[in-house]
Amino acid sequence: MKSARITKPHEPLEVQQLEIPKPMGPQVLVKVRSSGVCHSDIHLWDGGYEGLDGQILKTTDRGVKYPLTPGHEIAGTIESLGDQAEGFSKNEKVIVYPWIGEGLCPACRSGEENLCDKPRSLGVYLDGGYSEYVLIPSFKYLIKINDDLDMDAAATLSCSALTAYGAVKNANLKPNDNVVIVGTGGLGLMAIQLARSVTGARIIALDINDDKLKNAKDNGANDVINSKKEDTVKSIMELTNNLGADAVIDFVNASKTVEVDMQFLRRRAKVVLVGLFGGELKLGLVSMPTRAYRLIGSYTGTINDLAELVSLAKRGVIKPLISNRFKLDQATQALTMLKEGKIAGRGIINP
Repeated sequence: MKSARITKPHEPLEVQQLEIPKPMGPQVLVKVRSSGVCHSDIHLWDGGYEGLDGQILKTTDRGVKYPLTPGHEIAGTIESLGDQAEGFSKNEKVIVYPWIGEGLCPACRSGEENLCDKPRSLGVYLDGGYSEYVLIPSFKYLIKINDDLDMDAAATLSCSALTAYGAVKNANLKPNDNVVIVGTGGLGLMAIQLARSVTGARIIALDINDDKLKNAKDNGANDVINSKKEDTVKSIMELTNNLGADAVIDFVNASKTVEVDMQFLRRRAKVVLVGLFGGELKLGLVSMPTRAYRLIGSYTGTINDLAELVSLAKRGVIKPLISNRFKLDQATQALTMLKEGKIAGRGIINP
C-alpha cells in the first residue's frame, strides 16, 4: 500500500510502499477514502509546539516516533476484519474515532479516551490516514455511516467537528449568550454552525481574513470583526452593550489572541482554549476570583460525542465545508497551504 509519511520534521513527506497490515483479534483494516488535513498534522510535521518563553515542545518528547503516517480524520470502507471483530462486514462505510487510549487510566474508564494519560491516537502515535489502508486497533472505534453522508464530509467529523463540538459543550452556552469565536477556519466554521444550531447563542466571529469572515457570516455568525482593521475590544463591547462576552472559544490560542480575549469578558465568562499555536499568557490574578472567569482547555471529544455529530450531519444540521482536495503525492502541498492560511474550509486527501 502507498502511504505519505513524515520521515523527519520539516522534510517533504515521502510516499512509501508499505506492506498491507493483516487485522488480528478485534482489529479492523479500513480502506481509506478520505483523510482530513488538520493543523495538528502541521505540528507533527514541524516537530513541535511553541511553549513558554518561545521554547519548542518537541513531539518526540511526547512519545511521537518518526517515520510516521499522519492523518487522524479518516473515513473509508471495511476491507477485512480480525477474528474477534463484531458488528461490521466488508465494504461497509465507516468513520474512525482516532483518539485511542490505553484503556486503564481514569479518563479511559470514564469514557474520555481523548484525555488518556498514555494516548495511542491514530495519525499521532500510530500510523494514520494519509494512506491507502489504516489498521484500527478495535472495531469499537468505528461508526457506521450510510449514503446520506458524503465520505469527505464524514472524515472531518472525527477531529474538526469533534473538536468544535467539545469546545461548544465546554462553553456551556445558553440562549442569547454572546459568544466570540476566534479563528474562522474549518474548526471555527463548524463551531459557528454548532453554536447556532444547538445553543441559541449570539455569535460574534473574529478573524483577520475578510474571505474567512464572509464564510463565517454565511455559516451563521451574527456579527463579524476583522481584528486587523478594527479595534476588537471596542467593537465587541459595543455589540454587547458594554457588558462583554459571556464566552470566548479561541481556535488560535496564541499569546496575542488570548491577551485580547481577556479584555472583553463579562463577569462569569468562560474562555475555552482550543488552538495549538502556543505561547504564554500573563494574568491579572485578582480579576480571576473577583470576576469569576473560567479558563478551560478543550481537546477533541468522546466517541459518544462523535456518534451525536454523525446524527447531526445525517440530518443536515451541520455541513462541513470541504474547500480543497488532494492526492497522496500532494500531501506536502496540502500541509503547506494549510500552514500558509490558504485553505478556507477543510482540506481532504483522497488516497
